[in-house]
Amino acid sequence: MILPNLKDAQHKAWLYRLLAEIYNNQILSSALYFKGGTCAAMRGILDRFSIDLDFDFVAQKKESEIIKKNLEKIFKNLGLDIKEKSQKVPQYFLKYPSRKNERNTIKIDVAMPPPKSNKYEMVEMIEIDRIIMCQTIETMFANKLVALIDRYEKNNSIAGRDVYDIHYFFMQGYDYDKKIIQERRKTSLKIFFKEIIEFIEKNISETIINQDINMLIPYDKFNKIRKVLKRETLMFLKDEERRLNKCSK
Repeated sequence: MILPNLKDAQHKAWLYRLLAEIYNNQILSSALYFKGGTCAAMRGILDRFSIDLDFDFVAQKKESEIIKKNLEKIFKNLGLDIKEKSQKVPQYFLKYPSRKNERNTIKIDVAMPPPKSNKYEMVEMIEIDRIIMCQTIETMFANKLVALIDRYEKNNSIAGRDVYDIHYFFMQGYDYDKKIIQERRKTSLKIFFKEIIEFIEKNISETIINQDINMLIPYDKFNKIRKVLKRETLMFLKDEERRLNKCSK
């Protein structure tokens, strides 16, 4: 995973240290499948820094308490303090020792339950020397497309990194799993792409892009992409909308 600057080295080290311990635990490794920006970056399919750990909970709901206990035991052994935690699902904000005014928090987020259409594969994560279960690229892309609108509807927030990731996945020629979008949005692909295009046109500003992405990629790359990101992402989405409309005729 690429560091935008050297001061993020400590955060990356803590992410990897924590991730390795999670997948050393037999109970956790069978219940938590890796996903999200850090997963994509570690696999080399996304070129930005990511600061959180995201998982799909694939075990039975009744096992959530033992999952929490095993996670919290790891946090304690590593010397990570729990700043906040959810009482409903395994979600944590963890604090690690750091210098003043530097990043010091890791968020762990667990989707429970994940979409039934999600697909997974075994992946060798060289940087932590583990082979673990991860979402497929097609699953990641589909969930990322949905996440942009879903995040706004649930939390009234917009993440510029969602737009960046969608743009990057299109640029790499990745495909997306259509069934996941249909399952999560309960609508057709044609309607979904119409909705996401309208959402970006209305809600994505240069301010949102600047605030969220400038800390996640090197400045020279950020300076090149920020002015074209919205326009090019809309271009890719409209191309896909036209393909879908053509196929339905």
